[in-house]
Amino acid sequence: MPTLEATQLLAAAVDACDSKKAEDIRILALDPTESSLTDYFLICSGTNERQNVAISDEIEYRLKHEFGVYPNSVEGRRQGEWVLMDYVDFVVHIFMPEKRAYYGLERLRKSAKSITMDELNAELKAAMAKTRAKTPAKKAVPVAETVAPVAKKAAPAAKTATKPAAKKAAVKTAAKPVAKKAEVKAAKPAAKKATVAKKAAPAPRKTAAKKAVAKKTAVKVATKKAVAKKSSK
Repeated sequence: MPTLEATQLLAAAVDACDSKKAEDIRILALDPTESSLTDYFLICSGTNERQNVAISDEIEYRLKHEFGVYPNSVEGRRQGEWVLMDYVDFVVHIFMPEKRAYYGLERLRKSAKSITMDELNAELKAAMAKTRAKTPAKKAVPVAETVAPVAKKAAPAAKTATKPAAKKAAVKTAAKPVAKKAEVKAAKPAAKKATVAKKAAPAPRKTAAKKAVAKKTAVKVATKKAVAKKSSK
């Protein structure tokens, strides 16, 4: 059974032949029991070799640009008397009229069913309708289900928005003990210096008393010297 894609490709090839004024376009649906190589023969004729080459070029261009499909093989394009294009699911035969009459592919394929372009289009529509029926319809999503994910997405956004503020507050609270430690550390050397300076500076009273004692001692020494001098005389 030909696939939907094969039927679409064949319809595009037939349209390409028609656009290049090909004559006596025939579509043969081959009997599967007699031909396991392909499903269809597309046969047409051109008035000269150049037209045959132009028809084959148009078919190849259409299927390549519209479906991204290239022929499996192309034969006879250089001579143009009989151009054969193999697309696996169907084979295109573009003949000069005398060559077509000579080889008589339609006579050789007596079991093949000849179908018109209208029949091919009807077959294509039926295949498309069958494909659509197999494709499950998408279920309508309730509005609540569509709103919930949005709200869910918004919640993390709010959390991320509060993170910088919380981070700043944490930095401030963490900075306070550090600042306090720095103040204490700075205050310790100052207090130490003040203590040293206090120890180094002599008390004014003690200094005056020491001076007075030293003066008395000097007087006593001088008196002793004077007494010793008189006694020596």
